[in-house]
Amino acid sequence: MVHVYNLHPFGSQQVVPCKLEPEQFCGGGRDALFVAAGCKVEAFAVAGQELCQPRCAFSTLGRVLRMAYSEAGDYLVAIEEKNKATFLRAYVNWRSKRTENSRVCIRMVGHNVEGSLGEAFRDQMSIVEMPLSETPLCVSCCPVKGDLLVGCTNKLVLFSLKYQSINEEFSVLDFERSLIIHVENVTPVEISFCVGHVAVMSDLEVLILKLDSDPKNGERVNSRHSQKADNPLKQTEEEGSNEMSHLESDDFVFCQKPIELLGEKSEQSGISVKLESTGLADTKYFHVQHLLYRRFSPDISLCVLSDDIKLHSLQLLPIYQTGSLTSDGKNLSQEKELLSLFCFFSLPHVGYLYMVVKSVELMSIYQYPEKCQQAVLTPQFLHVITSNNLQCFTVRCSAAVAREEDPYMDTTLKACPPLSMDVCALRIQLFIGLKAICHFRNHIILLTKADPKAMPERTESPKRLLSKKDTSVKIKTPPVAEAGWNLYIVNTVSPVQLYKEMVDYSNTYKTAKTQSCIHLLSEAHLLVRAALMDAGQLEPGEKAELLEALRESCGHLGDCYSRLDTQHSHLALPYYKMSGLSMAEVLSRMDWTLEDEPQKYEKGLIFYINHSLYENLDEELSEELAAKVAQMFYVVEPKQLPHVLSSPSMKNIDPATALSYLRKLDTSGLSSILVTLTKAAMALRMGDVDTHRSEMKRYSEMKLVCGFILEPRLLVQQRQGQTVPTRLALHLRDAQPGLLVAAVLGLQKNSKIGIEEADSFFKVLCGKDEDTIPQLLVDFWEAQLVACLPDAVLQELCFKLTSQYIWRLSKRQPPDTTPLQTSEDLSLVCGPSFDIASIIPFLEPLSEDTAAGLSVHVLCRTRLKEYEQCIDTLLDRCPEAVIPYANHELKEENRTLWWKKLLPELCQRIKCGGEKYPLYLSSLKETLSVVAGELELRDFLRVLPEDGSAAFFLPYLLYCSRRKSLT
Repeated sequence: MVHVYNLHPFGSQQVVPCKLEPEQFCGGGRDALFVAAGCKVEAFAVAGQELCQPRCAFSTLGRVLRMAYSEAGDYLVAIEEKNKATFLRAYVNWRSKRTENSRVCIRMVGHNVEGSLGEAFRDQMSIVEMPLSETPLCVSCCPVKGDLLVGCTNKLVLFSLKYQSINEEFSVLDFERSLIIHVENVTPVEISFCVGHVAVMSDLEVLILKLDSDPKNGERVNSRHSQKADNPLKQTEEEGSNEMSHLESDDFVFCQKPIELLGEKSEQSGISVKLESTGLADTKYFHVQHLLYRRFSPDISLCVLSDDIKLHSLQLLPIYQTGSLTSDGKNLSQEKELLSLFCFFSLPHVGYLYMVVKSVELMSIYQYPEKCQQAVLTPQFLHVITSNNLQCFTVRCSAAVAREEDPYMDTTLKACPPLSMDVCALRIQLFIGLKAICHFRNHIILLTKADPKAMPERTESPKRLLSKKDTSVKIKTPPVAEAGWNLYIVNTVSPVQLYKEMVDYSNTYKTAKTQSCIHLLSEAHLLVRAALMDAGQLEPGEKAELLEALRESCGHLGDCYSRLDTQHSHLALPYYKMSGLSMAEVLSRMDWTLEDEPQKYEKGLIFYINHSLYENLDEELSEELAAKVAQMFYVVEPKQLPHVLSSPSMKNIDPATALSYLRKLDTSGLSSILVTLTKAAMALRMGDVDTHRSEMKRYSEMKLVCGFILEPRLLVQQRQGQTVPTRLALHLRDAQPGLLVAAVLGLQKNSKIGIEEADSFFKVLCGKDEDTIPQLLVDFWEAQLVACLPDAVLQELCFKLTSQYIWRLSKRQPPDTTPLQTSEDLSLVCGPSFDIASIIPFLEPLSEDTAAGLSVHVLCRTRLKEYEQCIDTLLDRCPEAVIPYANHELKEENRTLWWKKLLPELCQRIKCGGEKYPLYLSSLKETLSVVAGELELRDFLRVLPEDGSAAFFLPYLLYCSRRKSLT
């Protein structure tokens, strides 16, 4: 289906002041227009909306049959005919030709230019002659690289653009015949070449190939390298071709059925393609990849074949970027980056547009209301001429490129109108006697002639439409030029101007709430997108204007999808995001006149607001707008109301209003715990502590924790990247700290809050700076420890707690609140699973002068099996603890330390006397009791000091002796 509008894409019009009726014309580059008539080419400079001035004119060898301009290299190539012979010539440096009689240099392709002679080329036009063994039929220049492809019968010849360096400051443009593509049984009528992609068209066939530069399995292009397809279809067609040679006569015509082959399947077309390297240097193309083959059948319904049933207007259209603009308006880079490639070709009544990069896909089919004579494709539009009309159709190129290049397209972040959207005709402009069309930049060039009999066209045998045997293309010689012709330049209006007209036009559909409004606004959006694709062609002011139009179009599309009940209502969200509109600005565009009617709030608007409120945007709605949002969700999505009211954006809502909506909710189908918590939060904001307490008492602590997991924003919110506790969290800090810690622990275990975010939450909640650890945070850490988190988290947690405990001991800083855990709930430093060596660096600030510090140091050294050092430390600082320590630690393999370390140390210290003498003596007696029970009598005697009192040791000796006799 084609939508028809009556917009105005065509602006001003001017006449090209050419002297003779044009036989061929083409344009390109910044401002170049070439018109060929007879044996002369006139070049015109097209600048602005009202100026087309002759630039120069130069003679050709003969009549120009075909010509093409290449922006890369700034050269014109022409197929010329003289005395029934055909020549291929390129016109280089044509801008230097001041007058028609100015000197011209003619040279052969590939001829080395000497330095002295080359300097003469600097200021004069050069003609490069390119001899071919066969008649050239058509030409095409690569718009990116400037390479030249020439079509001959059964072959295509590639001339690579290169430059001969004359000196450091000057080089001469030249060509090198680098590759021949042999295409059997195909006589090209039109060809198109772009960045290694080749499109070949005969009367009823189209073949698209890609010349790959990466060799397959190390193979290289050899002479007559073949790419053949062995398949049943090929064999069938070959058999049909042989059969056709027998059947074809004046009475029989052989017709092949139409076929379309995409991608790898196109190799089954039966057309053999061979590459032959002819360049002196290594060729950059190694093998051929088949992309598309399509064959059409002629209309024989009238039993008479018409010469008009032919393909025409073959074109490869690249979409590329030319480098971004800096703040001063200069391009960072002029190198073109290919984004995507499209192919267009047409029959008299229908046109086909394919995308051929990454994947081969038929994007659009164009049904013409009248017979199409010629068409040109641009990134924004398809321009078609019939006998009396210039028509402008929309294209989907920018939509395809957007999806190919942006991975976030068609998500909640970004959107773009679909490729499957119907095309539309923006304008059908009357022109009498249209004959030919070409296009460059924002200019459409039209040739008109009132007498239709004077139109040059190619005429061939009707059998040529069906047979590949005929190997010539005949071009009808036009009659003598007559009056009544004109060559017009029609300037298309600026994209922004046309965009504004399309937006105004769409307003006629807005009240009716139809898909036509979305369709036209989508067309306007794609128009702006297409204009932004090639930023290098835009002035800084134009780009800024287009970007603003793009944002505005996104806002309009967001309005459509939020108000119209369509299956794509969810697109309101990405379009509003792309528009840059705030949530308040979006809500202010709504019509709030109807009250409490569910049909008023379409699902697109609900989807957008719901997502926006969930994303914790740093935007606070006014009290009025917040009340309207609450009313909307109460009417349409009541189950979402507790979540909506918990959003930071709803901070300014009147809590009494929110509480009234919550009390009206039917909680039978909703989470009653979540509704209860939300009511408790709103009551607290109102200062109604009694209502808050009564709501909180309705459920157990565990169920309340489950409610907080359903909506974490009841406790913690994000504002401008910062973690902010809610008023409910502040209240629980003082009234129910255990519930608060359990709730945050539940959030962490359910991945609703991160570890660092939780730590920051407790610090902000307790009003502490970054370096201070409040007891409530320590309670949270201890709760995590008790909850047995994964090992990776547990190890980090142990470091946090250990460092905090040691800091408190070293600073003698008691907790700022009553700890929730007791010592019976925890086992940290003494736990066998903890790597004690990692704790030693933390112990440096902890002094051994205190009982706690001494205990920690001794316990850690014991875990490191430094028992002798621990005994020395305890004997020096706390001798009363030596025996309990020895009873606990000196066991099994450490048992010998009783008599090897502890006994000698105690005996030595008793000799010294001092105030600790009684403690040492008591410890010695305990030690002797243990040693006497462990050693043999002889061994016991050996460990006793030689200078000791016999009466003191006698009881222990008797005990050891009796123990032996008893055993």
